[in-house]
Amino acid sequence: MYLAQLFDPRLLYAFLASALTCAAIILAFSSTHFRWFRSEDSRAVQSAHKRPTPRIGGVALIGAIVFFAAFLAESVLLRYLTFCATLLPVFAAGLSEDLGLRISPRHRLFASALSSLLAVTFLQIWLPRTDVPMLDALMTFAPFAIVLTVFLGATACNAFNLIDGLNGMAAGAAVLSALALAAIAHTAGETLLAQACLLLVAAVTGFLVFNYPLGRIFLGDAGAYSIGHILFWLALLLMNRVESVSGVALLLVFFWPVADTIFSIYRRSLHRRAISQPDRLHYHQFVMRALEVVWLGRANRHIANPLATAVLMPMVAAPVVAGVMFWDNTPAAALSLLVLSTLFVGSYIVGVRLAPRFRRGSPVRQLAMAGE
Repeated sequence: MYLAQLFDPRLLYAFLASALTCAAIILAFSSTHFRWFRSEDSRAVQSAHKRPTPRIGGVALIGAIVFFAAFLAESVLLRYLTFCATLLPVFAAGLSEDLGLRISPRHRLFASALSSLLAVTFLQIWLPRTDVPMLDALMTFAPFAIVLTVFLGATACNAFNLIDGLNGMAAGAAVLSALALAAIAHTAGETLLAQACLLLVAAVTGFLVFNYPLGRIFLGDAGAYSIGHILFWLALLLMNRVESVSGVALLLVFFWPVADTIFSIYRRSLHRRAISQPDRLHYHQFVMRALEVVWLGRANRHIANPLATAVLMPMVAAPVVAGVMFWDNTPAAALSLLVLSTLFVGSYIVGVRLAPRFRRGSPVRQLAMAGE
């Protein structure tokens, strides 16, 4: 509730700019022959939708954030625009991919790293510590800290892109993370930084109006990568300004995209597949397919897709809440991280093994229903 104290009426402008731009994109898409998506998207192996849909929601999101500069005081305007400039490489690479120009995963990774390198250069800050004792000894060597910062910044971009597979999934996770950062910043007395987090919430919520539950527009690579970049640097600014903020607690704030990314890398490596090769085995895809297999049937993907997001959001929120609770308590945050990581992997493995047994029409399911 205390976040209401930070509400600035100007945030409505960001919400409206994002929502109205999304509406304009959808109307243009439906009334002309323009096709702002790759024509084979609905047939891609990782696809969770069946109809062609505009995937340039990132244009609305970033457009709203840049537009908000018109309402800022001169004292913060230059720094704000400077940060917006760091988005250019990753946003351009993502948008090019969204428009069908075929930017390879390697080049998109390079663009996200370049955006983080620009942020380091322009803002003159980098990861100050990790709260891991042995690693923190190396963080005193600036070149190492800068390289690690660039690597983690690029990873954050790709992590949010990996969870962008269901209506509202990546955007919902982004809203939760931004709200958590705002809460921590406000508690630590960083009001301006907290309001910057709420600006992202306003812009993403404007997009969510059309993305969830019906999926009329998608973030695309430009939107997902940009969200990851913005959130990572908001967290980094928080760590640089507040020494008591736990790096492990901030990891909890980003738990779901980070956990999904690490587990995906492990899963693909285990099966000797390229790390960049897409598949249908992400946690959110498993939940959607389980809903189809057990209850809804494959013909009802338009229901299974948003329903899977609704099922997952409490699980996405739990580590975020823990991160806020233990924002200045590294031991408690580390214990929470261990427990939640175990639950993440364990529930995935158990679910994958049990779901086929409860397939519609299977004897096991029939016996279970008979016993109700």
